[in-house]
This record gives sequence, C-alpha cells and structure tokens, in this order.
Amino acid sequence: MCSISGFYNPTANFEGQRDYFLHILENMKSCLHHRGPDENDCHLGSHCGLAHTRLSIIDLENGHQPMSRQMDGYWYHIVYNGEIYNQPVLRKQLEEHNVSIQTNSDTEILLLSFMTFGADFVKQIDGIFAFAIYDERHNTLTLFRDSFGVKPLFYTVFEGTLIFSSEPKGCFQFPGVKAVLDCSGLNEILSLGPARNPGSGVFRDFHELLPGTYLTCSPFGRHETNYYHLESRPHFDSYEETVEKTSFLVQDAICRQMVSDVPICTFLSGGIDSSVVSAVCARELKKKGRQLTTYSFDFKENDKYFKANSFQPSQDRPFVDQMVSFLESDHHYLECDNTKQADLLTRSVDAHDLPCMVDIDSSLQYFCGEVSKSHKVVLTGECADEVFGGYPWFHREEMLNSGTFPWTPSLQPRKTLLSADLVEKLHMDEYVRQSYHKAVSEINVLPEENETETNRRRIGYLNIRYFMQTLLNRMDRTSMFSGLEARVPFADRTLVDYVFNIPWEMKAKGGLVKNVLRQASRGLLPDEILFRRKSPYPKTYHPYYENLLAERLREKLADQQCPLHGLVDENALRRFLSNPKDYGRPWYGQLMAGPQMIAYLLQIEYFLRKYEVTICLT
Repeated sequence: MCSISGFYNPTANFEGQRDYFLHILENMKSCLHHRGPDENDCHLGSHCGLAHTRLSIIDLENGHQPMSRQMDGYWYHIVYNGEIYNQPVLRKQLEEHNVSIQTNSDTEILLLSFMTFGADFVKQIDGIFAFAIYDERHNTLTLFRDSFGVKPLFYTVFEGTLIFSSEPKGCFQFPGVKAVLDCSGLNEILSLGPARNPGSGVFRDFHELLPGTYLTCSPFGRHETNYYHLESRPHFDSYEETVEKTSFLVQDAICRQMVSDVPICTFLSGGIDSSVVSAVCARELKKKGRQLTTYSFDFKENDKYFKANSFQPSQDRPFVDQMVSFLESDHHYLECDNTKQADLLTRSVDAHDLPCMVDIDSSLQYFCGEVSKSHKVVLTGECADEVFGGYPWFHREEMLNSGTFPWTPSLQPRKTLLSADLVEKLHMDEYVRQSYHKAVSEINVLPEENETETNRRRIGYLNIRYFMQTLLNRMDRTSMFSGLEARVPFADRTLVDYVFNIPWEMKAKGGLVKNVLRQASRGLLPDEILFRRKSPYPKTYHPYYENLLAERLREKLADQQCPLHGLVDENALRRFLSNPKDYGRPWYGQLMAGPQMIAYLLQIEYFLRKYEVTICLT
C-alpha cells in the first residue's frame, strides 16, 4: 500500500523549470508520507510528473516506485497503490507472450501488462488498486481505479494541467489549487454527508475517479472508460448449490487476500463477518505452523453505560472471548477513552480532507494506529452487510419503500440546525432526490421481479454504490493514516457479482438475516457466533462524551471568527446542545445519532478553518 500523486499537461515543458516542479512533487509525497512511510521517490518528464510513497508489503527489495520500463526505445512509467491478488495469472499471461519480467513485484506486472495488452488489461485484475501510467511514446497518462473503489484517487484540472492524488491534500500542493465549496459541495457535506455522490471530490472542480473506471488523458483531451459495473442477472442455482458456491467464493476470496511478505492479522468483533475471515485465516496459518493475531475494539466503561437498541442489540466482548478461545489466536483487546476519540475528530478530518463519520471514524483511526505498531496488513469483515443484506433497511418495510437513501430517511435533523437562508439556497431535498434517482436509474431490474424484489435490488445496489463506499473510505483513511493496509475480502468482485443476484428468499431464507452467509459458514464457527444477531461497530454511550462535545462546540460558537456563523441557526443549535440526545435514532446509518451530530459540526468547523475554505453560493 502506498500513495500516488502527480500532474500532467500534454503541451507543457516541466523540465524547463525542473527544480520548481520537482519541489511540487516533493511536497505532494511529503504530505502523503503517512500512507507510505517506508520509502518515496518521484519522476519528472517534459509533460508528466509522478510521485510515490511506499508501504512495503510485496517484494520488499525490488518494488521501488516510480517504476519505469522501456519498449521499442520508448519509456513507460507507473505509480501504484494497492494489492493484486491474481498476480500469478497475470504473470503467466506475460510469460506466454515472451515478456521479460525482472522482479516479483506486482507493480512491474501491471506496467508490463499495460505495455503488452493496453489499458483494457485492467478487466483481468483481481485486487484493490489505484494507479497511473504515463506512456511517453503517445504522450498519454492513464489513471485506473479498482472495481469498488477500495483505493482512492482524486483529480482536478488547473489551467490545463491535470493534478491527481490518493487524497485531496496532494492536489492542494499544486500552486493555484484552492479549497472552494459551491452549492453542490455544501450539499455533499450537509445533505448527503458523510456519504458522497460517486465521482464527487466535494471541492469545486475536484473529482474522484469512479470505481471500475479508467481515465485516459492525451493531447486530444480526456476520455473516461467504465470497465466494470454490477449487472442484474437471473439466478438459476438451487438453494443448496447457492450455499455451496457462496462458501467456496467467500473462503477463496479470504485465502487470496492473505498474500503478503509480512505477517497479517485480523479485526475480530465476534460477529459472523469478522469471525469468518479470522477463522479462515487462522486455519490457513495453522497449516504453516503459525498463529493468527487478532484485535477487538471497545470503549472505556461501555459495560456500564451501554444501551441496547434495535440498531445495536448487544456488546461484542462475550462473543470475542468465545472466538478467541475457538481460534486459539494471539488476541489483543484495544480500548479507546472518550477524550481520545473526541481529540481525534480533527485528525479524522486530516485523514479524509473532509468531515467524515466522526467518532466512528476517529476511534477506528486510534485502533488502527495501535495495530500498526506491530502489523502492516489486516483483513477485515467490512462490506459483508452491504453484499449479503445485513442492514435493517433490507428488512423493514418503511425503509424498503422510503424512496430515498434508507440510511438517511429524513433531512429534518440536519435542516433544523442550519440557517433558514442556507437551507433555502441549497435546495437540500431536491439535491438528495436527484442523487437518489440518478443512482437507482443505473441498475437494471429483472422482468420477473415484483415491486418488493425490485426495491430490494435497488437498495442492494445503493448499498454497494453509496453506503459501502463510505465505509471503504473510512477503512482506507483510518488505516492508511498509520501506514496499515486493510483488506476487505467481502468486496471481492467475483463474490459480489454472484451474491448480488441471489434472490432474497435465499439470502434471508426463513426470515434469517444473511442466511446464505451463515449456512455457507457452517463448520467454520460455533453456532452462537454463526447465528448471532447483527450488531455494528461499537460506539460509546458514556454521557461524558456527549457533554464534552457540547462544551467544545459552545466554545467554538463563542468565537466571532468561527466559520459556522452564517451556516447554522445558532438559537436552534444552542437548544439542541442543552438537551440529552437520543442514542437510538440515527440521522445517518445505524450509529450516528445525537452526539455524533455535535461531533459532525465540530468537524465541519475544523475543516472550514484548516483548509481555508471559500464558500461560493452564487
């Protein structure tokens, strides 16, 4: 895992001001050092500059980047962030075409595959990635991103130069690129946030390369090619065949993602998703005489203040204990206190360059930092709920038929705290409505599906396209901020393609949530874990945390220079801060309730101030 960044202008002569543009590349990689602390370098040519920071996972000796190879007297250069899980297959294809391979690095395999087969070779890649290849022969830069957007890649264009980076902060290192929010950007933060529309870079003229897409930039302009999208297909396998195939696909994805030249570990919550991943990893490591290391997370005094509700029915610790005994893993219990996760709200913004999932993000960032002290690679159970239908909105009729993003059923909790003038200018409901309609129009339904099945298919697509992307962003930024590579086997493309088209009567047969996954995992886990009711990532219920956030926001509002002035209804906000919060009715997802609204406003305040954001509503 690494960071990539750079710039491209087909008519420029960057070498004419070599020191100036090398300094820009140095700044780009310096601000992304956290993503690749092991080594860094850059390359500058006449029309293109590339920068890279490296977290060494595969071929530690020979994977140096930027990497360059020559063909027919012309040079090709690559910077790459990610992991390729089918490198042997790609390597064999190259060998069959008598291509000379010098290293064991997947970076070289990607570059040589591009040189041999062209950009469409990306369809053959099994992995998580964002990479850029510059072709000197044709003066083209091509940016690539993996099928589900596990790895980030942002870009903007300034005065004819395309600037790209793993994180927006890299683009801001290019002179003249500024942080500006127009109505669209504010809607991304205030109406959809912490989700984003696919492709939105939030800042004006910023974009994030869409998942499953590559962008070709040449003297003739820019062209975006979509090489992958979810497809609706009839499912013809029997229930028994479906369970058997799902079992194979899940275990195969986990095993393939264990590839590493450094030790791996797993996150273990005691839920079925992380437990399946941990069980397969433990089994495979035991074959080699090695022990799996596992980590679980909780909050200080949560055993005292935890409040069960329909979204979070139980605590994790008893189930973690059972799994640790079952796996015989080397387990570490990590705990975060309330002050720590409040203090880290600003670091979460630093990691995302945007407001994000507040303490659900900041606490995970803390935990990832602790894990990174001993490991570079972790496998997680992330994405299983999106793929297998684990969320309440797949099951509750009022959510299923909401006609909007089910994790944000109402904008009212947000709008009541914003100034009436801002709400009127943003047209928040219309912005969300248009985003929703655009999203559901992208997926085809099947003729034989009834209205309920059609709604479930659409919600399944929205979960993968929107909600899963938010959680993947969270996992990438929280882990990579400490140089930890997080892998997500449940986002395997072959697995997702198959499970997306399993009919609901199989996915939730007998009314059992995620039935297919549970049945496919028989023999891997104890029944108490296999049939545990879903409980999401833990959060604190300590009243001190809410009071601490409220006091910090009051202090911000007391400052006449606070950038929230003019954006919020201060009277409504002060009333909100003086009342106890409802922990069981989220305004986003399953976990972001009253205290998280305060935290989100604190993040927005910090974000506007740190990035010196200009707001332009005209």
